[in-house]
Amino acid sequence: MPDYPELALVLVEPAGPLNVGSVARLCANFAVHDLRLVAPRCDHLGEEARRMAVHAGALLEAAKVYPDLAAAIADRTRVVAANGRVDSQAVPIEGPAQAIPWLLGHPSPSRPGPARRTSAGALVFGREDRGLSTDELLQAGRILRIGTDAGYPSLNLSHAVAITLHELRRCQLEDTESRPAGPAQSIGPEPAARELLEAALADAEELLLEVGFVLPHTAHARMAKLRALLQRAQISAEEVALVRGMVRQLRWASQRGTP
Repeated sequence: MPDYPELALVLVEPAGPLNVGSVARLCANFAVHDLRLVAPRCDHLGEEARRMAVHAGALLEAAKVYPDLAAAIADRTRVVAANGRVDSQAVPIEGPAQAIPWLLGHPSPSRPGPARRTSAGALVFGREDRGLSTDELLQAGRILRIGTDAGYPSLNLSHAVAITLHELRRCQLEDTESRPAGPAQSIGPEPAARELLEAALADAEELLLEVGFVLPHTAHARMAKLRALLQRAQISAEEVALVRGMVRQLRWASQRGTP
């Protein structure tokens, strides 16, 4: 298998212990060792979850719990969020065959050459009853949509995870078979870690509020558009540092006033 850094699988507010246990088993099936739970609404260590996990009990016990999605993916660079009901076009919406290669760092879905990943990614799955919110989707670089029939598009959480992890394994195996001898090819800068991007956006929001470009009652919507723009650009850590430096200098100048 290719030397990919650890992938995190994130469940946001899972309510069903049977689903959580099933997902833990799927993680073991497909060699995903980093299971993260955001504010679970069930006992993920209870008997029902353990029964469905079968031999993946240790992975279930090692699952990390976070208060919100931002905290769960703060150290991730490439984030793919799976969602069945997507109303916004702010983030690219793709099928597994397109979104998963991007997650793995391939230059394009056609993968003209082997890629080298420099940082880890995350697969995010939403709540069983209502999926992910628009704000949560905007924290992803890609939105993954499984091509179910329009008459009944909703999938069980564990079924959606199974389909996605199967596609992940298929892409990994294809990369192994097509990789030539010698060092892997570089595909350019890796997107910035989520915590760096969010910190830069927080600085920018403070400045824009101070200078009146956004107002308190419009700031959330305007910043969501800016976040989507930066996500589509796949801004790197170095570029985030440049933007943040400019924002801080502009803020200093605005506070200094006219001599």
